[in-house]
Amino acid sequence: MTVYYYKATDREGKFVEGNVEAPDVRIAAENVRRLNFYPVEVSEKKISSGFSLDLKLPGFFKRTSPKELLILTQQLGTLVNSGLTLDESLASVSRLSEKETTRKMLTGIHQRVHAGSSFAEALAEHPAVFSKLYVNMIRAGETGGLLGDSLNRLADFMEKAEDLKQNIRSAMMYPCFLVFFSVAAVLFMFAVVIPKFSTLFDEAGQALPLISRIMLGMSDLVMQYGWLLLLVFAAMVGGFALYLKSENGKSSWDAFLLKVPLIGELIRKVEVSRFSLTMATLLKSGVAVLPALSIVRTILSNRVILAAMNPLHQGLKGGKGLSGPLKQTGVFPPMAVHMITVGEASGKMEEMLLRVSHTYDKEVARAIKQIISLIEPILITFMAMVIGFIVISMLLAIFSINEINF
Repeated sequence: MTVYYYKATDREGKFVEGNVEAPDVRIAAENVRRLNFYPVEVSEKKISSGFSLDLKLPGFFKRTSPKELLILTQQLGTLVNSGLTLDESLASVSRLSEKETTRKMLTGIHQRVHAGSSFAEALAEHPAVFSKLYVNMIRAGETGGLLGDSLNRLADFMEKAEDLKQNIRSAMMYPCFLVFFSVAAVLFMFAVVIPKFSTLFDEAGQALPLISRIMLGMSDLVMQYGWLLLLVFAAMVGGFALYLKSENGKSSWDAFLLKVPLIGELIRKVEVSRFSLTMATLLKSGVAVLPALSIVRTILSNRVILAAMNPLHQGLKGGKGLSGPLKQTGVFPPMAVHMITVGEASGKMEEMLLRVSHTYDKEVARAIKQIISLIEPILITFMAMVIGFIVISMLLAIFSINEINF
């Protein structure tokens, strides 16, 4: 049996916490409910080792993270759906928050709501934390009297979006480590190994093969002007980063990425999944199609695809529906357009959009695996060729000074 720590509210809305034993988290939550409590958070209790190091760095990590916002949304949805008022729920969640900056933000939101402001208006005062998507879904939930449902849909949406980010990050971890250690190995050979051979070759006083002289020259360049090369590289990276911040730079880079084999298809699938999931979530929460499309456009990251959505907005304004103008954009794959057309004709648009999102989430995972499966052997082969070139050049030099004929 595992010990689980829980935070919950009683029938009067008072905050309680404690520990329960259960084989898994689901049964632990059921045990909390049997105690006539409404569980807000149930997590496995961490056993302390008796030593802890708590470093508080002022000025760092002040912004509410996506993971923290997800937990906050889940807690609010649970409390509101358990029968507590929004005022009571905000009071409870503000006490639950462990981060001081988040607790202050929630306290301010609670005070605004308690004074008569709407929840959406209070959230809109913190645009760095709560996006337009978040605020508009809350506003739709408040208007329709379905705030708890809107919070739950938001939590599901954020969880899926975070899972997609984590999948991409975890998939790119190994190639990044491979590149880092390969470059480190090459630099180590240039800075430490080759200079030792250089001394030996100088003492021999014999002419070396061209490939060996090139390698020794590159080693000398790294040893004597390494700091300058590093500054030049940093300046190039900085200049490129500044260029990408400009509108022209961002648009050109996005257009280039879409033309790269495999990468372009991956970006399209990610954007299709984002568009479908966000649109379905907004429509389910009661947001009208045109305002929903305006919000969806704010979460698309590729400028080329974003520009292709302009005719879609105009088509919806002209009463042409969603599927027709969507097909004309040329962004959505034919299968996705067909599924949305069927959903529009059958009156199940939200359901079909969710299916499109689910389908392309799988396509994204498959595309990432395909790209990684190609990147790994390419990187390994390239680095093997570089290191092999270094080793062969040194061996040729050694053989030449020993007058070994091939």
